[in-house]
Amino acid sequence: MNINTSAILALESKKVVDIRHANGRGSQRNSSVDLEKLRAEQERAAKKKAKRAGTDPNIPKWDPNSLPAISVNQAKATSDGRGKDIKLENFDISLAGKVILTNADLTMVYGRRYAGLVGKNGIGKSTLLRSIGMGELVIPSHIKVLHVEQEIHGDDTTALESVLEADVERDSLIKEEKLLNTALNREPPNSPNAMQMSKRLKDVYTRLEEIEADKAESRAAAILNGLGFSPEQQKAATRTFSGGWRMRLALARALFCKPDLLLADEVTNYLDFPAVVFLEDYFTNHWPATLLAVSHDRAFLDAVATDILHLQGGKLEYYKGNFSTFVATRSERKKNAMREYEAQLQYRQHLQAFIDRWRYNANRAAQAQSKIKILEKLPPLEPPTEEDMEGLGGEDGNSVYFTFPPPEKLSPPIMQMNEVSFGYDPSRIILRNISFDLQMDSKVAIVGPNGAGKSTMIKLLTAQIEPLSGMVHRHGRLRVGLFSQHHVDQLELSRSSVEFLQSKFPGMVEEEYRRFLGRFGITGTTALQPIGTLSGGQKSRVAFAWLAMTNPHILLLDEPTNHLDIDSIDALAKALREFKGGIAIVSHDERFLDAVCNEVWVCAGGRFSRFEGRTGVQIGVVRQYKKSLGVAV
Repeated sequence: MNINTSAILALESKKVVDIRHANGRGSQRNSSVDLEKLRAEQERAAKKKAKRAGTDPNIPKWDPNSLPAISVNQAKATSDGRGKDIKLENFDISLAGKVILTNADLTMVYGRRYAGLVGKNGIGKSTLLRSIGMGELVIPSHIKVLHVEQEIHGDDTTALESVLEADVERDSLIKEEKLLNTALNREPPNSPNAMQMSKRLKDVYTRLEEIEADKAESRAAAILNGLGFSPEQQKAATRTFSGGWRMRLALARALFCKPDLLLADEVTNYLDFPAVVFLEDYFTNHWPATLLAVSHDRAFLDAVATDILHLQGGKLEYYKGNFSTFVATRSERKKNAMREYEAQLQYRQHLQAFIDRWRYNANRAAQAQSKIKILEKLPPLEPPTEEDMEGLGGEDGNSVYFTFPPPEKLSPPIMQMNEVSFGYDPSRIILRNISFDLQMDSKVAIVGPNGAGKSTMIKLLTAQIEPLSGMVHRHGRLRVGLFSQHHVDQLELSRSSVEFLQSKFPGMVEEEYRRFLGRFGITGTTALQPIGTLSGGQKSRVAFAWLAMTNPHILLLDEPTNHLDIDSIDALAKALREFKGGIAIVSHDERFLDAVCNEVWVCAGGRFSRFEGRTGVQIGVVRQYKKSLGVAV
């Protein structure tokens, strides 16, 4: 396999690269920077930054051992007796001193699906869910709340048993039934204790029948199967599963026990296409309770949401309908707000023009004075705020712009796999006889169930692992940019975004790094915060800025939309469409893939084959693939 001459500038790379040579032809040259002077200058800058961070209240401190403190100021929560509607009024939330919500109201009607809670990265969506889930924001005690946030602890309990145990009432009743039967076998048949226990046992059986306990195992198995657990995996101990699969188990437990209010934060991040389709169907047709979810997957938002909550400017705004309805309604509101502002501005300008022309004219002075009084009584006119006019899914107003610089052309072949087979154990082959060709103009979506080998394909292409047979060829001057699912592991969380880029690409002044980060929405003091204090989406933006500075020929992106807000996803899709190099994307975001890619490859059953969609239809090839999975979408 030809890997020695390739220059892979990926997120896993630990090299220091001089950005001035990143566009050069041939191999990279050594930096001409005086390293001693540069080191001294960086130390001075670091001291200056530390002093600034110590005095600037807008720059939070980062502690790797604890989450930032949430502060809540709340009036008393109300509900309709024992009803399950929720009404929280006049509450404030702040995180590490940063105001998230002020004088806010939150009303949720039982059975409605507020899926999604939307807003910009770092605005506080996850903080609101955590405030409710941790009990900081208090809701009526009779309402059962479950927050799907952390993966379950692994032990020898099987996946199926773990899900069944999530229904605490059923589990308690079954244990009580066993204890009562054991005790009854030791008691004389007509004794007072036996009669009392028999009465209680009858009540237990009645309650078990009411909650359909006899159907619990089949229901739990169906949920696990829908989320991608095979029959063998359902019998496996939970300690054998990776973090992503344990998150699926946490979701399965939540779906099974049906809380009154389910809080879900980016649950689709851990799912493949078949599991996302299942979850959409489950929430739409089988979920009886209230759902409050953060999601940036437009297809999921359109399929599931009955209501949208928009977190902006420290307030929550309510919209009826799914995400597409929200976009249309908000777009109309923005147009109306701008029309109203322009009409008011024109009216005031007309008054002022009359005053300026006639106030010193004896015949018109009285009229001019009348206009002055009218103008003075008008309230101050302020244009719509930048937040009010920003995009969030619309076609206009997006303030986030991703850019990837054009690489120099390379003659083909660029990146090829020829009859490649791979398995971590020769007795269990994951990929078999794979042939694949990626060129400078390729825009490829890689889809398929979890565990089928999609991420393994990426590792083979980037020489992180070696094939058991076959050949992987890459062009000798090829630079590959890799965005992995675990990109946060490659970021230095104690450093600011500016300091991080300085360490990777020395030789520029601070303003140049900040300007580059600004293209990816990391602006102001956000660029000076420790990366560990940023939201998941903001960390992803820093990773994309790093990736862009390597100036790759080929981009390999493994779940790139995870944690990005909707405007950032739109900006990333636009940048990738305009990128002059090749792209291969592993993702479950249907709309994003259809916006970028023109071909779909399916990884399943050890094979890797192109999905041949139909031409001349109104839906994209990725959506065609999703429909082929057998569930209406």
